[in-house]
Amino acid sequence: MNSVVFRRRTIRGLSTLLGATAVLAACTSPEPSPPPAPSPSATSAEPGCPEPGVRITAGEVDGAMGLRALGIVLTNCGTRDYTANGFPVVRVLDAERQPLDITVGNGSEPVSAPDSYDVPPRPVTVPPGGQVTARLLWRNTVTDPNAPATNGQYFEIAAAAGEPGQLVTPRGGIDLGNTGRLAVNPWAVRS
Repeated sequence: MNSVVFRRRTIRGLSTLLGATAVLAACTSPEPSPPPAPSPSATSAEPGCPEPGVRITAGEVDGAMGLRALGIVLTNCGTRDYTANGFPVVRVLDAERQPLDITVGNGSEPVSAPDSYDVPPRPVTVPPGGQVTARLLWRNTVTDPNAPATNGQYFEIAAAAGEPGQLVTPRGGIDLGNTGRLAVNPWAVRS
């Protein structure tokens, strides 16, 4: 067999092999991602939107040198404007969802020095889909070695006094030491 015929057969064989590989690759490639879900319309509340049309969520506990901070977000999941005014109403619950004996103070001062979160409370209109934030502060401080430390599992947070509380489970726990103090900042638009 001459070398030209051998090369042609080899090239033809390689072409067939490459074509088959391309077909197999096309069969095993991931399917395209589905299009994003449509955003909720302003005429209907999101499914599962709690009364009074707002949802409260929390991020991860940020702890440094005993000071703990937890950002909380109020999202208007309803169909009408919502007015957030003042401070969230917060209770700390244990693993059985029973309230713990904790003193909750308004503003950072019961736990930490005042900072940029300590703005005067004022009404903020939150349109459907809009958000405002607040922050919870506490210290993991043990002042009496004979007193047991307090550890909460959940926060029950209401947007305002008289509104229903929502159960929030922070990632990172609620280790209050034995001082029994928690501070909360007012709802505000923050960037």
